Amino acid sequence: MSSTHTDIAIIGSGPAGFTAALYASRASLSVVIFEGMQPGGQLTITTEVENYPGFEKGIMGPEMMDIFRNQAHRFGAKSKYEMISKVDFSKRPFTLQNDHGVAYTADAVIIATGATAKLLGVPGEDTYMGFGVSACATCDGFFFRGLHVFVVGGGDTAMEEANYLTRFAETVTVIHRREEFRASKIMLDRVRSNPKVKMILNSSIEEYVGQTEGNLKKLTHLRLKNLLTNEVTDVPADGAFVAIGHKPNTELFNGVLNMDETGYLETKGKSTYTNIAGVFACGDAQDSVYRQAVTAAGSGCMAAIDAERWLDETKAGHSTIPAAL
Repeated sequence: MSSTHTDIAIIGSGPAGFTAALYASRASLSVVIFEGMQPGGQLTITTEVENYPGFEKGIMGPEMMDIFRNQAHRFGAKSKYEMISKVDFSKRPFTLQNDHGVAYTADAVIIATGATAKLLGVPGEDTYMGFGVSACATCDGFFFRGLHVFVVGGGDTAMEEANYLTRFAETVTVIHRREEFRASKIMLDRVRSNPKVKMILNSSIEEYVGQTEGNLKKLTHLRLKNLLTNEVTDVPADGAFVAIGHKPNTELFNGVLNMDETGYLETKGKSTYTNIAGVFACGDAQDSVYRQAVTAAGSGCMAAIDAERWLDETKAGHSTIPAAL
């Protein structure tokens, strides 16, 4: 078999991509993982992960992804630290091209490119991400028990995060740029009726402020700007959760694979089949609801099993492949 051809190519890494690689390589298939711009996915920029089963005392995100990668490699999966910039799914074997023009072919493709949380892009955001600033209340809310936190956003996601955080935080303050909300009435009413939730309207975060000593970082304040008066004030804050949405990393497949209006890849029923037979999608590139490491890993397992069965059926001449979307 050519060094540029593989049974299954996996575009993207993280829990979904590595789990797919583990299952596929254990099925004696040749597997190449194209790890892309952020090898290991979003968890490589997080600190401690406490909600993944099997790690009783928690584990640092980058360490957990190293374990995932090494486990997949143990069974023969190979990683290429390259970015796939072009795909041709019009004929099989499928062709993938990296950003240096090198082409690879694969009998099946699993897409695990993930999604990226939309951020504000203001000073201090990168510095304190994982050290007081977060984009996932479900992931990190537990760490803010008894503390004072803020949620940025005006849609249903922001309202859900604010309500969820009241389980742990002493107070939750929603910061929104306007007085009108995109959130549904029921979600907004639920937040407004919660005694632990406050609101700061017509305001935006201009900067995250904190203390940094070597590798020790801690968010201490938010620099807020009143958009009506232009007044800037510093507000004490133990934590800030950005809840302005996620963007799936699926631009590469525009016009090629079916996706919803936001860009999440659409799959057939409860499977990971896309509208092109032999191409499968898993993880946050396909999941707009849960967006957790454990659910991403689960869908990576599903994609590998779907791909393995599809390859077997294709070679045997069977036609049990789900109909196109």
